[in-house]
Order: sequence, then structure tokens, then C-alpha cells
Amino acid sequence: MKEVIALDGYAATGKSTQAKNIAKYLNFLHIDTGAMY
Repeated sequence: MKEVIALDGYAATGKSTQAKNIAKYLNFLHIDTGAMY
């Protein structure tokens, strides 16, 4: 089973920054779903 970590929160609270840091630390792929729209 694949592991998924999702971050949710208000705008401009550092979600993308934290997501990138977590992905790098855990050697996960970071996908910015906001960039898909």
C-alpha cells in the first residue's frame, strides 16, 4: 500500500513549504495539487 500525506489549512500558512520539507526528509514525491488547476 502506498503512503500518502495530505496537508490542509488556510492560505499563506506555509503548507507548501512544509510539504516540500517533509517530502525531502522522508524521500517522498511532492505533488502540488494546487498547480493542477
